[in-house]
Amino acid sequence: MNNMSLLHNPKRRKLLFSAGLSWMFDAMDVGMISFVVAALAKEWGLGPERIGYLTSINSIGMAVGAAAAGILADRFGRKSVLLWTLLIFSLASGLSAFAAGYAMLCVLRFIAGFGLGGELPVASTLVSESMPAKERGRAVVLLESFWAVGWILSALIAYFVIPDYGWRVAFAIGAVPALYALYLRRAIDDSPRFAEIQKKAPVPLRSRIATVWSGEYRRSTIMLWILWFTVVFSYYGMFLWLPTVMVIKGFSLVKSFEYVLIMTLAQLPGYFTAAYFIEKFGRKFVLVIYLLLTAASAAWFGNSNTEGMLMAAGICLSFFNLGAWGGMYAYTPELYPTAIRSTGAGLATSFGRIGGIIAPTLVGVMVGNAVGIGTIFMLFFVTIIIGALAVLFLGKETKGLELS
Repeated sequence: MNNMSLLHNPKRRKLLFSAGLSWMFDAMDVGMISFVVAALAKEWGLGPERIGYLTSINSIGMAVGAAAAGILADRFGRKSVLLWTLLIFSLASGLSAFAAGYAMLCVLRFIAGFGLGGELPVASTLVSESMPAKERGRAVVLLESFWAVGWILSALIAYFVIPDYGWRVAFAIGAVPALYALYLRRAIDDSPRFAEIQKKAPVPLRSRIATVWSGEYRRSTIMLWILWFTVVFSYYGMFLWLPTVMVIKGFSLVKSFEYVLIMTLAQLPGYFTAAYFIEKFGRKFVLVIYLLLTAASAAWFGNSNTEGMLMAAGICLSFFNLGAWGGMYAYTPELYPTAIRSTGAGLATSFGRIGGIIAPTLVGVMVGNAVGIGTIFMLFFVTIIIGALAVLFLGKETKGLELS
């Protein structure tokens, strides 16, 4: 896997690892929520609907944050917006440890979601713009691989911390990235492409949004919005409910954490294979193949009854779904020119987050109404197929193209 030239350049390596660690902290926070709600359901006596609302509140914050940060990053730079979003989400996460009740926790999770949702598209745009064409896609997928590390950390915290010390300590750990943001201030530079266009007069917001939907970019925008919605809808519907689904299927809470940790470990090879294939066969190949195999894995997981089948299906689901995420983050910034890149990526991400708002609530309602897990996962099967078809028929290949 030819990642060596990318990793041998000290400046690029430093940017990738610096942005990657901020990405890891984001994932740790999102992962923590899926484990915390399983513990909260027992401690606060929350039903499936209220668990669904709590996870959806987080996604509402992410939707607002993605649009706002994307727009601001095209005006004030990728680096400054990255730092502010990291600070907002980590402080709100730390304060969640002191939530006295359900309503207060919902407010803090909205604020944490705002910072988290804003940080992701801005970080991927910054890395994409700072890499040469032949390494750009691979670099962004490797950036995304830090997401798996964050999830693994959240699973370890859930396994070793929550049972003995409670969910509040888990949230308190989420405040650590605030200190990391101070280091990032000195460690990274803004993208050279943004620095270049900053010399010109800034493009007004209305013009940027109009350009995203202009004839030249409309097809790409429609494709991205469908892709982001279907991937985020299925991911948050499936993965935020994994620990709870395992409990529904008859496994203890601690056993569920063990299984989810093993499934999460499968995300890393998913990313690394996608990072290899994305520069060898292109963005469309990785997205279509990995999405179709995610859909098949979702149908398999929903209809698994034995321990072994659940494990195998869960591992495949993690492997292919997160590989597709890596491809999506690499592909998105490449479809727009520098002046509107962050705005276009932020709006697509924001629309996708609506899927993250709907899915956990919908699953909560379906579980509450005794709808079978097999039926719920068939819904995700259909959704993911729609995303794959959108890329196949509406997407254009960007492998090796210089960013405009």
